[in-house]
Amino acid sequence: MSKTVKDLTAGTVGGIAQVLVGQPFDIVKVRMQTAPKGTYNGMLHCAGGILKNEGPLAFYKATNPGFLGTLTPLLGIGLCVSIQFGALEYAKRVFASQNLARGLGGERGATLTGSQLFVSGVFAGLANGVVSGPVEHIRIRLQTQSNTNPLYNGPWDAIKKIYGQRGIAGIYKGQAVTLLREASGYGIYFLTYEKLVQREMRQKNIRRDQISLLNAVGYGAAAGYALWAIIYPIDMIKSRMQTDGLTPATQKYKSTLDCVRTVWRTEGSGAFIRGIVPTLIRSPFANGATFVGFEMAMRVLDKI
Repeated sequence: MSKTVKDLTAGTVGGIAQVLVGQPFDIVKVRMQTAPKGTYNGMLHCAGGILKNEGPLAFYKATNPGFLGTLTPLLGIGLCVSIQFGALEYAKRVFASQNLARGLGGERGATLTGSQLFVSGVFAGLANGVVSGPVEHIRIRLQTQSNTNPLYNGPWDAIKKIYGQRGIAGIYKGQAVTLLREASGYGIYFLTYEKLVQREMRQKNIRRDQISLLNAVGYGAAAGYALWAIIYPIDMIKSRMQTDGLTPATQKYKSTLDCVRTVWRTEGSGAFIRGIVPTLIRSPFANGATFVGFEMAMRVLDKI
């Protein structure tokens, strides 16, 4: 099995683990980010409303149809995380080969510098952003629509209707801010995780596959907190842009910059961190699960 196939497969496993652990928190986050000011008193109020009005399965739904509601984020996020790790590991191999040619980076040149890891993460984020932009746009539309009078009957119906209204530009609505979020966030995300992994390998003089999976959870949690510390306000703007109207007559925001100015003027600075509590609770579990899923899958695949 080629290294690229292994990377993509292990990334998919990590993405599925992320969805299974983090999806309930993500729905609460998106509802709080996009609702008008004062709609919810807090995370528990929002979660309680979802549970009461839509039932417990709503926390695993991106849309109304039952099984598809769970399948859609599993496939979409699984694909996105697969691309993330595939691009990351490719960039790491390029830098490792450069290090090896220069006699740097230890064995096989694999010990990358902080700047090399950051650039690898930025590359992973940009590669992922091409897919995650439309995937998250459709998912957010479905997560925030009325449960009693839904506009879209499922992901494919949403894609068809949005494309019919605005074409490919409609599908990629909010793409500029998505790319900004992915590049900055994943640069920090993978830098944090890989540096923690390097530290343990150096201190204990062990291989990567000898690192405790419990430690991988902790490193993933730390990486997740570093990620959200950088990107949360950007993520909020992305959510607003991707739930805004699709036509000029129904749009609140003329551009990403206009969205920032309007939110600041009408709702204040607090709007930029609204919904952060479920994100902070979700982060260690979802990101820990992502990296454990990836590391476990790589250990199995390396034996094939």
